[in-house]
Amino acid sequence: MSEAEQKSGGRELTGRKVLIIFIAGFGIIIGVNIFMAVNAVRTFPGLEVSSSYADSQDFDIRRDAQEALGWNASVEVDAQTGVLTLHLVDDSGQPVAPAQLEALLTRPTNREEDQLLELTRNAGAFNAPVEVSEGRWRLRLTGTARDGTDYRHNITFTVRG
Repeated sequence: MSEAEQKSGGRELTGRKVLIIFIAGFGIIIGVNIFMAVNAVRTFPGLEVSSSYADSQDFDIRRDAQEALGWNASVEVDAQTGVLTLHLVDDSGQPVAPAQLEALLTRPTNREEDQLLELTRNAGAFNAPVEVSEGRWRLRLTGTARDGTDYRHNITFTVRG
């Protein structure tokens, strides 16, 4: 046995071993890619709008009208009691009473935990029972002001355990 073979423990690197290492390495890469692609497709929540071109045609008009309302929205969630509190106020800090308001609580990455909230007015704020776990959430508000202006607002927040 040569000195080089003694140092390597007598194991020879053959073409078969190289082929096995090559196949195993690429097998791992391909397996991870398939796993990631399947999970990305399975958890994709879908389209935000049916036609981004059509939606963009009057975006500036809708945005300007909504900004003219001067509404500011903030949210608090008490995970222990399961209550979400939405504060919707105007520029002067006074509570706003929209003609119509819907709230959808979602996860940014999937639809499995979506909750359409039943908002009740309480001391100038809106409350709703929710079932939340730790992590990132999005509250999607859609409604109409008393003057007929459409209102859309998304609030992203994190629930900590």
